Amino acid sequence: MSDLFDHYAAEMAGAAAYDEMFTPEQRLRPAYEQIGQVLDGLSLGDVHARADSMARSFLDRGVTFDVAGEERPFPLDIVPRVIPAEEWAVIERGVVQRVRALECFLDDVHGDQRVVADGIVPRSLITSSAHFHRAVWGFRPAGGVRIHVAGIDVIRDQQGVFRVLEDNVRVPSGVSYVIENRRAMTKGLPEAFMSRSIRAVEAYPRHLYRALRATAPEAAEDPVVVVLTPGVFNSAYFEHALLAGLMGVELVEGRDLVVRGDRVYMRTTDGEQRVDVIYKRIDDEFLDPLHFRPDSVLGCSGLVNAARAGNVTIANAVGNGVADDKLTYSYVPDLIRYYLDEEPVLPNVDTYRLEEPEARAWVLEHLEELVVKPVDGSGGKGLVIGSTATAAELAELRAKVLADPRGWIAQPVLQLSTVPTFADGGFGPRHVDLRPFAVNSGDGVYVLPGGLTRVAMQKGSLIVNSSQGGGSKDTWVLGQPQTQDLDPGRVPPADVDGTVHTWPVSASWQDEGDTGQEQQQQQARAAGTGKGAPC
Repeated sequence: MSDLFDHYAAEMAGAAAYDEMFTPEQRLRPAYEQIGQVLDGLSLGDVHARADSMARSFLDRGVTFDVAGEERPFPLDIVPRVIPAEEWAVIERGVVQRVRALECFLDDVHGDQRVVADGIVPRSLITSSAHFHRAVWGFRPAGGVRIHVAGIDVIRDQQGVFRVLEDNVRVPSGVSYVIENRRAMTKGLPEAFMSRSIRAVEAYPRHLYRALRATAPEAAEDPVVVVLTPGVFNSAYFEHALLAGLMGVELVEGRDLVVRGDRVYMRTTDGEQRVDVIYKRIDDEFLDPLHFRPDSVLGCSGLVNAARAGNVTIANAVGNGVADDKLTYSYVPDLIRYYLDEEPVLPNVDTYRLEEPEARAWVLEHLEELVVKPVDGSGGKGLVIGSTATAAELAELRAKVLADPRGWIAQPVLQLSTVPTFADGGFGPRHVDLRPFAVNSGDGVYVLPGGLTRVAMQKGSLIVNSSQGGGSKDTWVLGQPQTQDLDPGRVPPADVDGTVHTWPVSASWQDEGDTGQEQQQQQARAAGTGKGAPC
């Protein structure tokens, strides 16, 4: 193996984590043989030059992220994460199964709640969730689908077993990086694409567009789809604009929409145009001032009423956050058995429900050995790793748990798997997770072959979130013919009239949902963009 990895064995020695590229005996795993051959032909200077080139390309394209108010290019590592076809098949089946079960659960939650009557989950799990909205209880969305897009976070534990870490079925973000990473890697490491079958990722926008149209209200003969963004101040604006451009649909803000007679219209230079499907990238609480936050300048009044009337499809459906609740996550294996009569393909990480007195007492005695998370947190916010916390931090955590046990779960500290990553002038093992993306059309669930591999850039860190300094890797799923592999560039939108759309490239993206919308409201007002009514 190349001398680029001379120090890698020493760094791996004694580590508990599963390494994706090397066996404990420092042999290349078969899936990485092509990568190993390519890297063998490079010097350290070559790697530096290519890594710098990829970083510049991201900066030029506006693929940046925000850390403490500072825009930075999103780190993309030159070594991809490679998943053999047989391993991917397991992940794919597990993700599809999870989406199907959660779809059933959300439909039940907003209807008969037989899952409660049958004693599978307590009623309090639903009614105490911050994302259970009575405004949308009792009706099925137009098109019959609630989870149009899902991002299921997966990790590989010390034994090499893939486990689900959390479910994201509200506003899952990050697929833009999957697309951009592949584009950059075909230029940064082109040799590696020449003889290996790597499944392509460029079909995602087509699947998304078709799924959105498939779930349009029945009365819509030629459904009009729009992407609803909170606006240019949002850290995920790049992704919103990218997806709209790739699908060939309009990118709109709340002020571009108006609701009359429970029907939604988009203001255009040619007059108002009816809208049938809204792919919303905005949190429920900011979507409709009539039902949620009355001070929101990001949404549009009347959208929920239009959805209730069956005149517009909102994707993902309002109220999906009940399934994102980390306490609900702890019940998902039971939900799979209950709704699907199947055993879970992908196991959960062992989880303690701190509202249960016995579990809470045990956890409070072992805080130093556990990870404790808020049930509504994202992006690693509020998470406490007991082994690295100070005594004062643990005392504060103990007080918070006792004050609100429903608001917390605890899990063992897992050593996420590692992949060689170029950092600090050489290659070292860095921990990774994986977010596969699924698209649900109602007739089937498509899983994008790859997903977003996030990597903790700091040695030893288990925090992979980009908002806390993490980076990413291109994720290669092996198994398809070479002719389908390369990302040639912009993907022509499917089922549209060929209109050329351009990609805004001046905004940023953050990895965990459309957070910070409170701050964005303030920015919008300050910029004079949010005066008066939202529409």
